[in-house]
Amino acid sequence: MSTRSPGLDEAVSRLSAGARHWIGLHARYLDSPAGHAELPVTPRVKALLQLALLRRYWETAAPADAALGEVTSVVGQAFRRADFPRLLTLDPRYARQFEMMYAALAPAGTASDAPRSVLDRLTADGYLAPRRKPPYLHLEARFYADVAGAEHRFASYEELYASSLLARATTLPVADLDVCVVTHTVFYLSDFGFRSPALTEGARVRALRVVERLTDHCVGLGEWDLVGKLVLAQYCLGADPSATTSGAAGLRMLAGVQSPDGAIPGRSVIKRAAADATPVEFFRKSYQATLVTALATLIITGGRADELCTAGVPTVREAR
Repeated sequence: MSTRSPGLDEAVSRLSAGARHWIGLHARYLDSPAGHAELPVTPRVKALLQLALLRRYWETAAPADAALGEVTSVVGQAFRRADFPRLLTLDPRYARQFEMMYAALAPAGTASDAPRSVLDRLTADGYLAPRRKPPYLHLEARFYADVAGAEHRFASYEELYASSLLARATTLPVADLDVCVVTHTVFYLSDFGFRSPALTEGARVRALRVVERLTDHCVGLGEWDLVGKLVLAQYCLGADPSATTSGAAGLRMLAGVQSPDGAIPGRSVIKRAAADATPVEFFRKSYQATLVTALATLIITGGRADELCTAGVPTVREAR
């Protein structure tokens, strides 16, 4: 069902501006002496890689946005650090994923050959060959290899989709679906909404129905981070999430919980930051959902220019 909600465009613009503003103000903390001391290494590295992903699409959707320059500077600084490639591999659960993201997402002009060296090693190790990996990891590796411009032997996006969880999801209850796997499958198929997904029209419609059911489910649970991913997935599948019942509900929910400083104050209503959270605790609770919201709304709105009001919003360092 598609019914455009009055006033939602303005609410989404404010939501987007606030989320981008918060990310721009606080990104520097991730690669600061305080951030190195106060944040665990693997979550900090993951947060920097996510920031690099946001930067890639921010540069396309809203290249004139003042906060983009700060984000680009932070990513470039982190990627140039001599120890950063080693930090990617400290947790074996994420090492290959982190290395692929690092190799693919270095900003243009980054004065380091380390990302290319990491990619060359992954190629030599056979990671870009269709070895025994779950279908989702094949799809993820293909996407980042394509972004990096690397040669690989993975199957086509059509074939990888056919073996994905999303392709089988129409017969599964929403409670049995991994929202992150479903949404990232859509993101990789569509380059986060910047190309048409490699799906037949029937497959696209079926996938969209799954994503809308999941959006309804997660809105009902107050899952802010997951709802941000799902409204973007709706857009990537050809829908206008502000004109679907579930998408509009999700966007209104995110706009309603956004803090005055622009943050989404936690991953969900259950995991929101406490009222007495320290600045560092608030950052750790809020970063993921705020970044997802910034990414989703940037792409959904097509980078509409917004006035970003920065007066009176403290940074982590200033608030401590």
